[in-house]
Amino acid sequence: MSSLTALARALAVRAQAAQPITTVRHVHVSDRPLVLIPLALAGEANAPLAAMVGSTVDEPRLLLVPQPRNRDQRFQFAAELGRVIVSYVDGFARHQEDVRGRRRFAEAPQLLVPNPGGVDFVRLFGRSTRLRRTYGEHAVKPVVPLLGRWLTFFAERAEHPGSSLMLAMTSALSQHWATGQSAMEDANLAALLAWFGEDPFEGALAAEDPEIWPPAGPATDPTFDSATLMPAIERYAKTDADSSARKMALERLSVALRSQLEPTWQLMWRGVAQLRSLQPGATVVERWAEDRDAFTNHVEYLGSAGSLPQARRDSAVAAARRLNRLERAQALFDAQRALDDPLVMAEFRLTGEAFAGEVVAAEPNRLDASGPRRKLRPHVTVRTADPLRLGIGTDVQCPSRRSQTGRIVAIDGPDVVLELTGGMGRALTPAPGSVPEVGEHVTYGTVSTSFQPGGNFPPVEDTPWTHGGPPPPPEPTEEDAVEAWS
Repeated sequence: MSSLTALARALAVRAQAAQPITTVRHVHVSDRPLVLIPLALAGEANAPLAAMVGSTVDEPRLLLVPQPRNRDQRFQFAAELGRVIVSYVDGFARHQEDVRGRRRFAEAPQLLVPNPGGVDFVRLFGRSTRLRRTYGEHAVKPVVPLLGRWLTFFAERAEHPGSSLMLAMTSALSQHWATGQSAMEDANLAALLAWFGEDPFEGALAAEDPEIWPPAGPATDPTFDSATLMPAIERYAKTDADSSARKMALERLSVALRSQLEPTWQLMWRGVAQLRSLQPGATVVERWAEDRDAFTNHVEYLGSAGSLPQARRDSAVAAARRLNRLERAQALFDAQRALDDPLVMAEFRLTGEAFAGEVVAAEPNRLDASGPRRKLRPHVTVRTADPLRLGIGTDVQCPSRRSQTGRIVAIDGPDVVLELTGGMGRALTPAPGSVPEVGEHVTYGTVSTSFQPGGNFPPVEDTPWTHGGPPPPPEPTEEDAVEAWS
């Protein structure tokens, strides 16, 4: 927890309301997201029990598995869920736009789950379905492995910093607001959203009662499991020969599961409205464009001949490359958030990586004649009260002038002298407004979105023996679909 977030939590207790820790929204919120609330059977690894799914608040669809330990019913559930998700995804794979000489889909799907546990469920369920056979023994419907490949795609993008293709609601809200409770309590969606109401203390207390606010999944309440769920499942299991009794038992089970999912369904859409109350940051558009690129690439790959499902495990080189991509994406995301948002930049000011102050002197027309040709190199002096841990020669950037670089050339007490380059036009006279004026409040820091080259990794065929040597060419086998919970 950062110092400012800790302060915001204290202020939230005093004000009895969630406190903003950002000034803008740093995630994209689709006009038509698909909300997915999964439930899993307790005591069984990744055994789906039910799911509520839909793209509008008034039309939730309940899918359930009457006997979660029954393999056929589990994959029937997967087929039903697959038809919903694949149909939703296909709706975005129609309209394209021209970008940098290539075609890209104009929009992309967005999957919303209540919490990180929902992301884990999607990842594991995708892993257990994408490698299934559509022929031979234990054949599944063609939509099942396709669902698995899409769920794996969403889960992988959820790990990518700055991606909005799949969001956990508790994480997205906690990224923008601080409450007066612990991070563990913020993982409870009902308790978290209580801080946006009139009486957060009473609301958070009510959130601890599973009869009022059932868990948001994928785990269910133990009391509900023993008192309601298991009797309902057993009642259904005893009605094999009686279709009328089976229909009634299925209806009772459906009512019981709906009672667990509908409160969370309403909370999810409250969370969507809360996120939409913030204006998006300037770089959200860029990151959503990258998400659309990733979506377009995956659609094209699925449509290509001989495309294989994602491997169960990355090879050594693939894992290293993926980790490098994620690390660079995290650094870029942190920089973009700081440049978009003064509250995020304040964290860098506290650590001495940035400073803010008033321009007390400026030489906008200063020329550097030390080289063969004169160059425009204005000097500005910024007076700051922030703790400064940057030395002479450090390059800094201003959020309001991102195409311009400042270099610290002198430090005299609270005054920092900067030499500016770039972002002023090509003439020896700076364009109006391109150089900070005396009296202007500015912020400078080492936070930068400049390109970071990727790491140098050997080709797959040259994988060192210390990392397993060159992997064999991928050849899907029957064992690929076998999991510990199968």
